[in-house]
Amino acid sequence: MMVTSVPVLLNTLLYAGVGMVVLVVGFVLLDLLTPGKLWEEINDKQNRAVAIFAGSVALALAIIIAAAIHG
Repeated sequence: MMVTSVPVLLNTLLYAGVGMVVLVVGFVLLDLLTPGKLWEEINDKQNRAVAIFAGSVALALAIIIAAAIHG
């Protein structure tokens, strides 16, 4: 049986929240820096290349955030 203390749980939730905020900010910045509307290209026009690009950027940001948290 694994026992988790309250401070560890709160730190985990804090880091998860910060990570999600950074990913959203990264997606918004990506949308601002690229021509056209990113979400419109992915959702309405079904542009797979843009979806792969956006997913790659999100994955890269997630790896950077995980490395920063892990130390």
